[in-house]
Order: sequence, then structure tokens, then C-alpha cells
Amino acid sequence: MNSVPAINPAQAAGQRLRERIFRGSTLAAALLVLLLLGGVAVSLAVGSWPAFAHFKFAFLTREIWNPVTDEYGALAPVFGTLVTSFLALLLAIPVSLGIAIFLTELAPAWLKRPVGTAIELLAAVPSIIFGIWGLFVLAPILQRHVQPWLIDVLGPVPFIGKLFQGPPFGIGVLTASFVLAIMVIPFISAVMRDVFETVPDVLKESGYGLGATTWEVIWQVVVPYSRTGMIGGIMLGLGRALGETMAVTFVIGNAHRINSSLLAPGTTISASIANEFTEAVGDMYTSSLIALGALLFLITFTVIAAARLMLMRLDRRALSSV
Repeated sequence: MNSVPAINPAQAAGQRLRERIFRGSTLAAALLVLLLLGGVAVSLAVGSWPAFAHFKFAFLTREIWNPVTDEYGALAPVFGTLVTSFLALLLAIPVSLGIAIFLTELAPAWLKRPVGTAIELLAAVPSIIFGIWGLFVLAPILQRHVQPWLIDVLGPVPFIGKLFQGPPFGIGVLTASFVLAIMVIPFISAVMRDVFETVPDVLKESGYGLGATTWEVIWQVVVPYSRTGMIGGIMLGLGRALGETMAVTFVIGNAHRINSSLLAPGTTISASIANEFTEAVGDMYTSSLIALGALLFLITFTVIAAARLMLMRLDRRALSSV
């Protein structure tokens, strides 16, 4: 009696071939990402080299930006990028955290889906729509009602008063920060909501069983369990804020100056490139704009690397405490 093999050799060979093709295609996709990233980095380095070679370190420390005399400095755009992104996160994190907690822990079942869908739809709005809304709706409201109050109430306060002095332009760094905050809230809140939903019910039920209140369960169980994912969501929002172009261009004022007041016009790296690249005449002008792009690439890469390092340390600390 002939025994039939458990596995057909031809079928096994076909499976091995498909496995090799699958592994090769996934490896090629991963290498393609690295290749594209390397290509972008090389292109930025080559294009920005004339500006860095000519101005050297002064390109990073000078505020001047004068295409007539071919004198350029990146300090004002870098400063505006960092300040607007920081203020946007400062405004967006508490709101995003509140939205995520409400949707996962407090909202009734009939309200969770409509509010969650509305938040997701807000993330799909094009940035230019936010820019137009910020220019024609938000800026006049801030100019007439919010900025005069900030000038009168906070302007005379020592130290922080300098941040709220000057005429109420409506547009400026503070307005751009508000617009950026509204734009990054959907991304941060969505990530936080998904992370909060992964908290095991047994942990929360144990807290309630020990007599903890809803507030105590959220802050002592849910948030510590989800802090790694929360930081990841915040870093996602920061990356979105650092690279935003059109919305910021509409409302920041596009002035290559550093002002102590948040109410004054300013600029960011992406806004400067969007405004001036099509009008750049001359190799030095073009190279300086590309150098701004290289700096934005470096800032974003540094932020992401720092976030990954922070998450790795948090994971190690969590494992060592178990």
C-alpha cells in the first residue's frame, strides 16, 4: 500500500516561492522608504550648501532677510516655527485630553459616535480652509475682543506682560497658534481616545471596587497605563504643527522679525518657503530657502528621534517596575 505524503512537494515549493516573494517585496518597500528619505536629505543638503558655505553659522543666528542685498538669516523663521508649535500644543493638549476622556469614560453611548465622527471630520478639513477661516473669522474676533483684553489685563504684568504688548493686529503669532491648535486637536484626541480604549476593564473595575472615584480611576489608572501612547499622539500633533504651511501663511503676518509680543506678526519656515520660493531670483536666494527647508527637516527629525527615545525609556521603566 503506497503512502501518500502529508505535504505535496510541488505545493510546498510553491509556498516557499510565495514566501520568498512576500519577504522580498516587504523588504523592498522598507528600503524604498529609507531610499526616499535619504534622497530628500541629500537633495536638501546639496541645495542648501551654497547658503551654509557663504553665511556659515551666522545663517542660524541672524534675523536679517533681505533679497535685495542677498543677506539672509534663519533665526526669525526658526523662532516662529518653534514658538507657534509650542503654543499650539499648549492649547491643544488639555482640550484633546478632555475630549478623549469624555468619549471613553463619561459620554453616553448615543453621544460617543456623533462626537467622535465630528472630531474625525475636523481632521479631514483642508489646511487652506483653516487659513481662510482664521483670516476672515478668527483674526477679527481676536483683534476686537481678545487681544485688547490681553493688552489691558496682562500687558502691565511684570515678566509675562511683554508677551501681550503692542497694537492688536488680529493676525500674528498668537493667531497662528490658535489655528494650529484647532488643526492638531483631532489628531491628538483620536490617538488618545484609541489608547484609552485599550485599558483593560479589569483595571478600572478594580479601582472602582476599591472605592476610587471616576476622577481617581482616570488619573491613577487610565492615564498612567496609556502615557506612552499619549506621548506618541502629542508628538504626532507636534509634527503636524511644525510642518503646517497654508493655514499659518494666512494668519501669521509673514514678517521676518522676532518680537517679544505674541500679538505681533512673525513667520515660520514653511510660510517663508511658500511665500517666496516662486519669486526667488538668484542662486543665493534659492539656496537660502532650501536651507530653511533643511532646517525644518532637521528639527522634525530631531523631535521624532527625541520622542522615540523618550518612549523607549518609558517602556524600560514600566518593565522594570513590573
